[in-house]
This record gives sequence, C-alpha cells and structure tokens, in this order.
Amino acid sequence: MFNKYFRKYIYKYAVFLLIGIFVLIVIDYVQLRVPRIIGQVIDLLSEYGKLVDSLAEQGLSVPVEEVARVQSLVTSNVQSLIIVVLIVAVGRVIWRLALFGTSRKIEYGLRNEMFYHATTLGQDYYSHQKVGGMMTYFINDLNAVRMAFGPGLMMLVDSIFLGAFAIIRMYTLNPNLTYIITIPIAALVVGMVIINRSMRAQFRIRQEKFRDLSDYTQEDFSGLSVIKAYVREAYEIATFKRLSQELYDSNMKFFKRSLWVQLITTIAINLVVVTIIGFGALAVVRTIGAANNGEFTVGSLTEFISLFSALTWPTMALARFLSLFSQAQASGQRIKEFLDTKPTVVDGDDLIEVEDLSPAIKVENLSFNYPDGEEKVLKDITFEIKSGEMVGILGKTGSGKTTLVDLMLRVYNVDENKIFLGGHDIMRLPIKKVRDTIGYVPQDNFLFSDTIKNNIGFSRDSFTDEEIIDSAKFADIYENVVDFKEGFQTVLGERGVTVSGGQKQRISIARALTKNPDILILDDSVSAVDTKTEETIINNLYKLRKNKTTILIAHRISTVKDLDKIIIIDEGEIVAIGSHKELMKKSPFYQEIVKRQTLEEKVMGGEYNV
Repeated sequence: MFNKYFRKYIYKYAVFLLIGIFVLIVIDYVQLRVPRIIGQVIDLLSEYGKLVDSLAEQGLSVPVEEVARVQSLVTSNVQSLIIVVLIVAVGRVIWRLALFGTSRKIEYGLRNEMFYHATTLGQDYYSHQKVGGMMTYFINDLNAVRMAFGPGLMMLVDSIFLGAFAIIRMYTLNPNLTYIITIPIAALVVGMVIINRSMRAQFRIRQEKFRDLSDYTQEDFSGLSVIKAYVREAYEIATFKRLSQELYDSNMKFFKRSLWVQLITTIAINLVVVTIIGFGALAVVRTIGAANNGEFTVGSLTEFISLFSALTWPTMALARFLSLFSQAQASGQRIKEFLDTKPTVVDGDDLIEVEDLSPAIKVENLSFNYPDGEEKVLKDITFEIKSGEMVGILGKTGSGKTTLVDLMLRVYNVDENKIFLGGHDIMRLPIKKVRDTIGYVPQDNFLFSDTIKNNIGFSRDSFTDEEIIDSAKFADIYENVVDFKEGFQTVLGERGVTVSGGQKQRISIARALTKNPDILILDDSVSAVDTKTEETIINNLYKLRKNKTTILIAHRISTVKDLDKIIIIDEGEIVAIGSHKELMKKSPFYQEIVKRQTLEEKVMGGEYNV
C-alpha cells in the first residue's frame, strides 16, 4: 500500500490528507464533550431533585434563586451541546471532503496511470493476458485501494484517537471499571488481527475468480455468433454457471469470515455493556451519599456508558479497517505487479531525430522468432521497396506476412541494421515517428463502438466533413454509408458488428486514407469484397498514392497482379520477387498459385484475367 506507485500520490495530496486527519482528530475530541455535558445535566437535575424532596419534607419550597441557577446551568449546557453539534457537523463535512475526496483523486490518478501503462505494453504481454483480467485491475482492485485511502484511513484514525480519548476519559471517571472492559476489548483486537490474515488470502482468491468469470463472459459475448452457429449455448451456459458458482462460493467464504468478525464484535460489545451496567451500578450505590465529593454518580455512569458507546465505533472501525486493508494489500500488490511490468518495445538511447522520412523500405537478412516461441517465423528475409512504389506481398496463410508488417511497425523488437526506413535503422528511430509515417489496415479491421465518421477520422484529432467523405469515396464505402438512416452518424456496434465484413474492411481503409501516411500497408484488407470493388479500390489507390509507398498483403493474385512489384513469401522465406509478368516467367511457385486460383474462378463460374 506504500510502494512507489502509491507514495507519489500520498505526497501529492499530503496537505489534504493531513487536513482531513487533523480535523477528524479534533472532531473525535470535541464529540466526546456530548457525554460529559449530558452527564453534567443529569447530575444537576439529580441534585435539584434531591433538594426539592428535602425541602418538601420540611414544608418548604425551592428558592427562586436556586431555580434560576439550575435553569441557567441547564440552558448553558444545552447551548454548549448545540455548539458541539454544529462543530461536529461542519468538521465532518471538511474531513469527508479532505479524506474521501482525496481517495477519489488517488483512484483517478492511478486509473489514468494504469491505462497509460497498458498502452505502452507490447504484444507479447497481451498474448497471455485476457481482457477480463485487465478489467479486474481497473474496477475491483482500484476500488479496494480507494476504500483503504478514504474510509479505511478514517477508520484507522477514529480507532486510534477516538478510542484513546474515550478510554482516557473513562479512566478518569472510574479506573477499575476501565480495567475491566479493557481486557475483552484487547482480546477482541487480537482475534481480529488473526482473522484478518486468512481474509487477505481469501480476498485474493475472490479477485482471481472474478477475473476468470470476466474473461469468460467477455469472450462469450464477443463470440456469440460462433456459439449460436455451433449450437453450443447449453455448454456455454453450464460453464458460465460453474464459474459463477465458484465466484459465489469464494464470495461467501470471504463474507462469512467478515460476518464472524462482526458477530464476535457485537457479542463482545454487548457483554461489555452488561458488565458496565452491573459494575457501574454497584459503584453508584457505593457512592450514594457521597455524590457531593465528586465520586461516581448516576451522571458519571451515564457518561461512562455513552463513552463506551462511542468506543464501540472505534473497535468496530478497527475490525472494518483490517478487512479493508487486507483487501487493499492484495489489490495493491496486483496493481504493483501490473505497473512493474516493463514494456519490451521502447525507444533506445541512441535515437536519430529525423524531420522527414523518405517512404523507402529496406530489409536485410531479417530473421525473427516470437519471444515465447523457438522456431523462426521469418528466415533471412531481404528485399527493398523504393519510395513511391506499390508493392504486393503474397503468400499462404501462416507464411509470415503479418509478422513482417508487425516488425515494420515496431510491434516487436528486431536486431539492429535489419530494417531500414528512409535509409535509417528502424531501431534507432523514435517509435512514434515510425508509426506516424505508416498507415496500417490490419487483418481484423477493428472498428470502435462509435459513429462511422469518428471511426474514419480516428487517426487525427480534427478533420473536416469533406476529408471524411473523400476518404469514404476512395475506399468505395460512401454509397453504402449514405444509404444508412443516420449516414456518417450511424453508431456501429461493438467491434463494428452492425456492418458486413466487406463494409468493415472499406471503413478501415478509409480510416487509413484519412491519415494520408507516407507508407500505407493493407494487410489482406480487400479479401471480403468482390473483385469489382477490389479493382475500384486499387485504382483509387493509384490515383491517391502517387509518390507514396503502398504495400498490399494478399492471398488473391487479382489484388497484386497490377502492382509495381510482388514479393512472394512461403514458410517465412522469400521465394521470388518481381512484377506479375516477370514472376509468370521465372517463378514456378507463383505460376502454381495463378493456375490454382484460375481453376477456382472457373469452377465458381467467374472470369479470371491474368
């Protein structure tokens, strides 16, 4: 709870925390004036009643001066009580704003820091980290931390200072009675500390079960169409029920232990109250006749009971604090582990600052295997793309095409002097500069749950309607969009589920075109459209992308046959490079692809011109 990630927020908001703690301590002291005032009023009225009875036996009435004196003292005490209540009310507003408000600020700062950190982590981290698990950090764990710095801190201060003030005053009233109640209170605190240890471990288990259920739920909602297509609803429901039951069981174990703490605390406090009443009554009886000597009176007993009632909150607050702190410790450790995860793809120390990068790409003897893999995905890749060329990369599924693009985008680290952008080693260029230079349309064509307009303009902070419309026209999606009831203001479902695969691809292409990058990479981005639409998009790219580099990754020959150059990759190796005509003459591998796809088109009843 006090590691480096939390300390900086404690230091940042130290003034507010200290103000809140100071005001809370003052209020703890002031509010104990209430039992004292009530006790004084009871003793005053008790003495007055005795005087009335004594004079009545003698056939006398109470002097006017005495009545006025008693009325004045009662009024004075009532006024003091009102002032105390007002001070406590104002003070509670102040310390709540200072403590609870600061805990919200700490939560806000941590959440932003965690989100920023999440954006810096590499693909290798997310390859084994699920979305549901990530959401646990941002919801349950942060909430536990906030509760510790807000209500938890308040409970700790109350349990220490309010408890101490109450015990000191109780000791002043009756030391023996204070000793009697101290023993069970101390035993109660020790018991709570022991129970707290097991609760911390159980809370961690509870968080892990919540993460598992979140992971499963998120995946099922994302893959709902697949579940329905394979008629696996019953199986998924049964699995969800099992995971939900595990979360329920872990929650029940945790709350049962919390309930035991509350139950033991309540029983112990009630037993102590009974003890106070019994021994206190004996002390009052022994004091009868000696009240004027300032010994234990009815008012003193009333004040003592009120003080103990005030003491029950610090005792219960301590139990609650231990529970909150155990949860916060487990969550704080999880947050620390997350923030301690180092990004693997970062800028080096020997960066080259370049204003303008030529859109020329050169790859020399590039080999690569994933951080968690042993086999090489790319093997001794070498090629060159000149500035302004339109180049196709062709290969079977799993041949390494997308991996090559990921390396160009610095999604993973590569060895030095393997990939050059504008004549500069990509490992010595700032990552932001590299990614600003490249526009990328990935295979999955991810779209946000936002309007079509905002999806197309995602790459920039501001854009005009004309730019959005132009990009949509170049991507051949404009006519589809205007047919929608809301046009460009149509809000897409999660991951663009409300539009077809071809429409998703074309919206993704329009998004990349809005960025207008020097290098544009389309990773199998026209596979879901028909050949006519594909041809339209490629022709538009020729018009729009003059003097800029464009790379099209594809499976279909029709996508790349008219490009300046085609690079063929098979099983992580380049098997041929050249134009369509050159490859038709010298590459048996390319010829085989053309032959197979031509036969496929004929079987489907279409035409295939090569």
